[in-house]
Amino acid sequence: MNHRYAPVQVRVLRWLAVLAVVTVGTAASQDHPHIARSARGMVATAHPLGTDAAVAVFRQGGNAIDAAVAAALTLGVVDGSNSGIGGGCLILIRAADGAVAAIDGRETAPAAAHPEMYLVDGKADTSLSQTGALAAGVPGALAAYARALESFGSKPLAELIGPAARLADDGFPLRAADAARIREAAADFRRFEGSRQVFLDADGQPWPRGHRLRQPDLAETYRGIARDGIDHFYRGPVARKVAEWMAEHGGIMTAADFEAYQARWREPVRSSYRGRTVIGFPPPSSGGIHVAQILSILESFELAAMAPAERVHATAEAMKLAFADRAHWLGDSDFTKVPRGLTDAGYAAGLAARIRMDRASEVAGHGMPPEWEENVFGRHTTHLSVADAAGNWVAITATVNTSFGSKVVVPGNGVILNNEMDDFSIQPGVPNAFGLIGGEANKVEPGKRPLSAMSPTILLDAAGEPFLAIGAAGGPTIISQTVLAIIGVVDLEMSLGEALAQPRFHHQWLPATLRMERRMPAGTAARLEALGHTIQWVERIGVSQGVMRRGGEFIGGHDPRTEGRAAGW
Repeated sequence: MNHRYAPVQVRVLRWLAVLAVVTVGTAASQDHPHIARSARGMVATAHPLGTDAAVAVFRQGGNAIDAAVAAALTLGVVDGSNSGIGGGCLILIRAADGAVAAIDGRETAPAAAHPEMYLVDGKADTSLSQTGALAAGVPGALAAYARALESFGSKPLAELIGPAARLADDGFPLRAADAARIREAAADFRRFEGSRQVFLDADGQPWPRGHRLRQPDLAETYRGIARDGIDHFYRGPVARKVAEWMAEHGGIMTAADFEAYQARWREPVRSSYRGRTVIGFPPPSSGGIHVAQILSILESFELAAMAPAERVHATAEAMKLAFADRAHWLGDSDFTKVPRGLTDAGYAAGLAARIRMDRASEVAGHGMPPEWEENVFGRHTTHLSVADAAGNWVAITATVNTSFGSKVVVPGNGVILNNEMDDFSIQPGVPNAFGLIGGEANKVEPGKRPLSAMSPTILLDAAGEPFLAIGAAGGPTIISQTVLAIIGVVDLEMSLGEALAQPRFHHQWLPATLRMERRMPAGTAARLEALGHTIQWVERIGVSQGVMRRGGEFIGGHDPRTEGRAAGW
């Protein structure tokens, strides 16, 4: 097995050099360049301009909820391949008064959606669920941001969206990574007039690095929202233009679908891990349940005392068991029964007993959690974490699904539409864009929210005070990234920087491979292969952002795998 680094871009090599001192199970004492410290407040996002927007709100007297929404709206301008108001989000808040809230801004299937809509001659055509008019669900991010501000913010939406509108008008220079994503999507952009206008030049070529990307239509949409509120989007010209475009291009989304959309309050998932309280997001996210489930399984193991390879093995085996359950049980709890017993400590202990430390196991399928019939939950992505000195903590994961979502920008709106319909199980046994298999619980139904791996998470210490907000981007690896960050901080006593920098791995049951970053030490990998794991080597797994508090100090960390930024004020 060749463990040498494959040829990579200079940017990737830079962070590899910075992180070379970090290996699984080690904790260096120094800070990392991707870490910031402050006593008053902290934000970490995947783009410096998103972080700058949040810091500006802090300086103007806003709280963490205001700052988080400003950052999210700005990321929709400068990081549109990952998120925007044409997509969805999940918001987890622990307010200064101790209240905990989960706001569901996940997209919904249009009213005309049906389980056979992606079948051609009886077989699933994933191109229909991933690109174009049928790929988009009804966007929910903007409704969720508005609800968060109404209940926990101190500033109006109009004030927070204004600077993002100016940024869309004035433009910003494309980074190398931005230009690369546009180049990768160029063939699809050429199919859609609105997308060509934004991302391609007059000859149909993708804009290069350094080009100042201006989005005047998106700026006008933002200004309309500032003027008229979210009705401009859900009941006004944005909804009408999307409906007209859909009717002309074989889509099924209507203005009535926009008008019917509602962000929902959800009951957070609460669990414990080694004396800490873990607060996660419930269905339609699978993240909160399976982060809790994996951690509960791992409570049966003394991870800190293990050799690195054995720790990776035990964690990967726990991931496999959880993802097998995910494929069968998880879906929108408004439509399907999702057992609360998936996070039951006794059930987790039973799963832990199935893990063999001398070999990789074959997981045939899902388990049977207790009271599965009656004890149920009530009916390409970015993550940002924010906290303030008053005690407000926010974790937001937002998405348009794969890079640039459906690749559709409706002319005159400037809004990139998601392709979240691909997160449904469009046919049993057919993997989605991330290789995930789903079942009947996640089939397409009108008004239903597709299953998500988004995992915004907040940890409380033994005294009930928040000390970590964490989450990630990267499809199903969101769950594993979040678990690994928590293990790093709690079990291995790593700093936040070390926890974000450690080599990552991921197992999602099917396909039956252990995905690992190439920085994993060769000896660890050899031991895992000897245990029977089939390793798939990748350059990097996902992008995580976190905020931590130790003593009276906030510590913010952005993932060194990307050009994000953490900053205090």
